[in-house]
Amino acid sequence: MSKLVTIYGGSGFVGRYVARRMAKLGWRVRVAVRHPNEALFVKPYGSVGQVEPVFCNIRDDSSVRSVMQGADAVMNCVGTFDARGKNSFDAVQVEGAERIARIAAEQGVGTLVHVSAIGADKESSSGYARSKALGEEAVLAAFPRAMILRPSVIFGMEDQFFNRFAAMSRMGPVLALVGADRNFQPVYVDNVAEAAEKGLAGSAAPGVYELGGPEVKSFRAFIEEMLTVIRRRKMLVNLPYGLASVIGRLSEFAQRITGGLFTAPITRDQVVMLRRDNVVSDGAKGLSDLGISPVAPEAVMPDYLWRFRPGGQYDAIKESAANLRTE
Repeated sequence: MSKLVTIYGGSGFVGRYVARRMAKLGWRVRVAVRHPNEALFVKPYGSVGQVEPVFCNIRDDSSVRSVMQGADAVMNCVGTFDARGKNSFDAVQVEGAERIARIAAEQGVGTLVHVSAIGADKESSSGYARSKALGEEAVLAAFPRAMILRPSVIFGMEDQFFNRFAAMSRMGPVLALVGADRNFQPVYVDNVAEAAEKGLAGSAAPGVYELGGPEVKSFRAFIEEMLTVIRRRKMLVNLPYGLASVIGRLSEFAQRITGGLFTAPITRDQVVMLRRDNVVSDGAKGLSDLGISPVAPEAVMPDYLWRFRPGGQYDAIKESAANLRTE
């Protein structure tokens, strides 16, 4: 365990998979998060003392610098969907990203992996997409040999995509979608983690990589596939963008006045992003350039969405019993 990696946001959806992979490689892993006590689950990823959650505020130079001391590699997985407040798009995805890259260059860190997103665009009408593009620009200005990962929608056991819509499917006969006809290319979380592992370990060339899964289909088609997995039948309704934007505005207001007790199901900025396809660009470097075989959603969804089936974990038993009665 001679090498050390600091993973900012290492207890998040992507970060925990990267932490696990780096620990298996024998690296020491420093998981930099705002709430270390809520990240203790990462400690068993390695041997005693190999993986440690530590406090860090990426809005502060000294905090970022202190947890980077002695690191051979650094990864930034921190992101936000909050357009306002102390941890806004700009504070986290532009200034925070620049801070990590600048201090990594100052400390002579060997490799830096930065997680951005497909659709990052300085000219976008989405604040999220603009901040991701400006963050990439700031990272490369400070650390030109950085590896930038632009994943599409990420799926996996802890995702906020299939899990979210599967939960919503239990609430009524109709499931409303915004941008149902937009094309998506969901990528498996461990494929993203494997790409990051290659970058951190120095076995992949620096540059920008757009990460998408093996299938490009409409948002509606992926939700239909999810409904098949959880064995539920729902009417899918494509919500008009104008109405979705009004709902987003009201939801944001409710979240603000309740101090976050109410979580907005969708924001106006997300509505803007859903006006565009979320797929890998033509000619972009991707998983194949890293020697990674992408995993399709249908290969993984049954492993973690079974709990949303009408019979939950007993669904398979019920089906088996029904088959016996018909034989």
